[in-house]
Amino acid sequence: MIYITPDQFRTITCPTYPEIRLAVFPGKQMAQLIESYRPCAIHIATEGTLGLSARHYCVKRGVPFTTAFHTRFPEYLQARFLIPKQWTYKAMHWFHSQASNVMVATQSIENELTAHGFKNIQRWSRGVDTELFKPRSKDFLDLPRPIMLYVGRVAIEKNIEAFLKVRTAGTKVIIGDGPQLDALKRKHPDAAFLGAKQGEELAQYFAAADVFVFPSLTDTFGLVLLEALASGIPVAAYPVPGPLDVIGQEPVGCLHHSLDAAIEIALKADPAMCRAHAMTFSWAASTAQFLANISVFDVATLEANRSSQSKPQSKPQPRLQPSALN
Repeated sequence: MIYITPDQFRTITCPTYPEIRLAVFPGKQMAQLIESYRPCAIHIATEGTLGLSARHYCVKRGVPFTTAFHTRFPEYLQARFLIPKQWTYKAMHWFHSQASNVMVATQSIENELTAHGFKNIQRWSRGVDTELFKPRSKDFLDLPRPIMLYVGRVAIEKNIEAFLKVRTAGTKVIIGDGPQLDALKRKHPDAAFLGAKQGEELAQYFAAADVFVFPSLTDTFGLVLLEALASGIPVAAYPVPGPLDVIGQEPVGCLHHSLDAAIEIALKADPAMCRAHAMTFSWAASTAQFLANISVFDVATLEANRSSQSKPQSKPQPRLQPSALN
């Protein structure tokens, strides 16, 4: 498997998200990279400038490709810039409309996309590293308990302020970076903002907490939910897509319209049951779903179709037919 990523191109920073890089006019280089790699399947992970150029390459040459709907951009853009959701959903529908399959993580997101007219939707769930994220000693954090943990981007669409406003006694710990960090630090000096963490250190913070609080209303899944559960930590969240799909009715946390109530109930959950629930989300199952969803094509046919693109065309090139995955 080969990845095409922004670090292979000339980039600019994404407006309001300086840590995200956007490739500038990547079309020609994208075509060169794809043709040099000679792939037998193409999957487009995001709807950014790289995704757009890869989509253009495939549609122009009749090459099958798959996409994934990872981020609820319509909801994010409405929360951040007041852009009506229906405008962005039209753009998202156009982007994904030519894909052989559109992969989504949960039934809730599939239902939403179906309501917006999306077709060829297939499930691609997530897995969690249960060797890294596991129960450990609580001694890593010496703070007043219960310790309520948030891990993720510190941005308005994550609805972190709803967590910071809860009245539950204890300590609120926020791990992550983002455009809202400085403002929230000034407004909530009682909370512990610890910045971004990774790997072993991040896993220690998860395991040392007492409850994981997920205030987002717009995520498509929330892998951090699985990381918390694998660490033996219950989840408090709103009853919205993502938490509904991961937690549902399982006794591993609480979904409630009041985060205070959700935290109070979640703190009573059995850590062993949290861990057991996370173990049902395996990397092996996630990989099998992905491989079943991609559209595999014959490389020789792709090259023949590419060669014909250099000659004057009297009519459009036929779309390549996916072959069976052996």
